[in-house]
Amino acid sequence: MSGDTPGTPELEATARQVRRETVKAIAHAKGGHLGGPLSAADILTALYFRALNIRPDQPDWPERDRFILSKGHSCIALYVVLALRGYFPLAEVSTFDAIDSRLQGHPDMTALPGLDASSGSLGLGFAAGVGVALGAKLAHRSFTTFVMVGDGECNEGIIWEGAHIAHRYALDNLIVIVDQNQLQQFGWRADGTGQRRPPYDGQELRDRWAAFGWAVSEVDGHDMAAVVRALQDARSVRGRPAVVIAHTVKGKGVSFMEGNFRWHSRVPTDQELATALAELADVPQAAEV
Repeated sequence: MSGDTPGTPELEATARQVRRETVKAIAHAKGGHLGGPLSAADILTALYFRALNIRPDQPDWPERDRFILSKGHSCIALYVVLALRGYFPLAEVSTFDAIDSRLQGHPDMTALPGLDASSGSLGLGFAAGVGVALGAKLAHRSFTTFVMVGDGECNEGIIWEGAHIAHRYALDNLIVIVDQNQLQQFGWRADGTGQRRPPYDGQELRDRWAAFGWAVSEVDGHDMAAVVRALQDARSVRGRPAVVIAHTVKGKGVSFMEGNFRWHSRVPTDQELATALAELADVPQAAEV
């Protein structure tokens, strides 16, 4: 690592801290979404600590890159990342979802520095990102707009309407990251074979974005070095928008939450919290003898 640019080990340690603080905040608030924030933690860390051109001490800097969390229900992980990046004190994360808190259950750009859009209704954040990128083109501004969507969110028609418009106007200043954690709130409906499966596997989702003219790449969303490279490569695309499909695990980092749709919004018990924090520790705890 040189200067203030964190290397892969530092980014991985930060992502573990993001997961710890996320689990603690949900437990303290006794509500909120958990599985989706944990699947997105590595990507959000890579964005804010490596990929985005930002100034946390100047959150309204006109030339900053923009980031929009279209899957707004996963905002607790974004709040933790913003706090660790210096936008506000980390202690404020403990106020998550309180009635008078700036950190509500969905992002509110009028309340919290560092947010470039309010989001919640699935697909609307992506549509806003298309508008921001188009506005930047018309104003001859050089910043890049990044948007994170969920794979379940890709069921929304507004996603594909926006994808068509983004290609129509050659928005090569727009990068979308799909957090493909393979689970929706209640899992997936069983098909005729009795097997549960998402409506899009990796190939289907890739083909659909490609059919709309986007430059498509895929990455292991929990391989930090690969995520950083994928975001850098996406920024270099010219003449059309880019999408990075990140293959992730819902509930990543906590063994009993991983791949379990029931942790979409479940609150951990005291024992579950203790177990989760032990699994997310920077230094594995010694086995009891």
